[in-house]
Amino acid sequence: MTLKLNEKFIRDFVSSEEIQNMQPMVNTAHRMLVERTSPGSDFLGWMDLPVAYDRAEFAAIKEAAKKIQKSCDIFIVIGIGGSYLGARAVIEFLKSPLYNNLAKDTPQIYFSGNSISSSAMEELLALCEGKDVCINVISKSGTTTEPAVAFRIFRNLLEQKYGAEGARERIFVTTDRARGTLKNFADQAGFETFVVPDDVGGRFSVLTAVGLLPIAVSGADIDALMQGAAEARAAYTDPSLEKNICYRYAALRNILYRKGKTTEILAGYEPYELMLCEWWKQLYGESEGKDNRGIFPASVIFSTDLHSLGQYIQDGLRNIFETVLSVKDSGSHVEIPEDPANIDGLNFLSGKTISYVNDTAMLGTLFAHNDGGVPNLVLELADRSAHSLGHLLYFFELGCALSGNLLGVNPFNQPGVEAYKKNMFALLGKAGYEAQKAELEARMQ
Repeated sequence: MTLKLNEKFIRDFVSSEEIQNMQPMVNTAHRMLVERTSPGSDFLGWMDLPVAYDRAEFAAIKEAAKKIQKSCDIFIVIGIGGSYLGARAVIEFLKSPLYNNLAKDTPQIYFSGNSISSSAMEELLALCEGKDVCINVISKSGTTTEPAVAFRIFRNLLEQKYGAEGARERIFVTTDRARGTLKNFADQAGFETFVVPDDVGGRFSVLTAVGLLPIAVSGADIDALMQGAAEARAAYTDPSLEKNICYRYAALRNILYRKGKTTEILAGYEPYELMLCEWWKQLYGESEGKDNRGIFPASVIFSTDLHSLGQYIQDGLRNIFETVLSVKDSGSHVEIPEDPANIDGLNFLSGKTISYVNDTAMLGTLFAHNDGGVPNLVLELADRSAHSLGHLLYFFELGCALSGNLLGVNPFNQPGVEAYKKNMFALLGKAGYEAQKAELEARMQ
């Protein structure tokens, strides 16, 4: 199987009766998703996306990726939140966190427009000096401050370097199908465009052009990625908690939440899982954190973070549970050599692989954290392939949607995110925000 749910390290914390008692609520939450009656049901397009995607656009994404691979040394992906986290997570998981150092037949890929850092922008511009550059700006509206500022800067760079005509061939826009500032500008300028579907929110958009174009540019297999997601979609249609591990995951985390476990830590044991954890944190944090409720999503990469956060997880406040992501076959098998002098006293590891030691560290940590009062769920992913990752992405998306319904919140809106934007626009002096600016300035006195 592509993905398994190991519950050995949660048995002391959740009873089978508690799981059975969740079944009626899960049935209702499932029905709300299937019948499109859940809060935010206008944004459920991702559910059928693995089998109902636009084949013509998918082919166009592959062609654009080939064009970008041939024409540039550096590919800049401009977007924030779901407009970049999914693509970066997939590229680093499938390729490497060191992708830009190891890339040979594909361009280096950098992400911009996800902060308002002058130093980060200056450094990225320096990397582009003397290089051929293409950009992909991703924004539904085109007016979100962080990516809009980055797009201005890199569009100006390309136009100065290649002229308006040359720049046109190097700018790719992923935006609304028919309306919005960015869509109108892209059509007028003649940029090649791709679609952010109306019924797919940003944090659920990794399997749309939002994620697929940068992923394809990296050389990853987007066909296999979609096939893995389609496999997951077919696997998790039965709401029975005895059969559906995705729904079981959502139910277990809600049971723990009701027991006071208000923080979930996603724990990986490989550096290539770091950005996947960041994608997961946005998916669950933005979906569940509202109406003064929700499980707080955090993440760690072990064994690195065992030497920093390990003490807190072991002996700190008992409001946490862990979900451990274990990749059974990472595809790497480096052996530890023999040392005749045995200076470090580790010759008992000679001939063993680093992966074996890592797996043993995981098992030892699971026992230790369990003994320390921390429930642990273990997700066992078959391997590091595009197919397996596609399955996992859909698993997390579906689990998030069901969990939001179990919590009684709308998993598909983000009212809190809009609040900071309005305040920032007001303080920066954007037209139409004069009254709010005066109020905020008065509060600063």
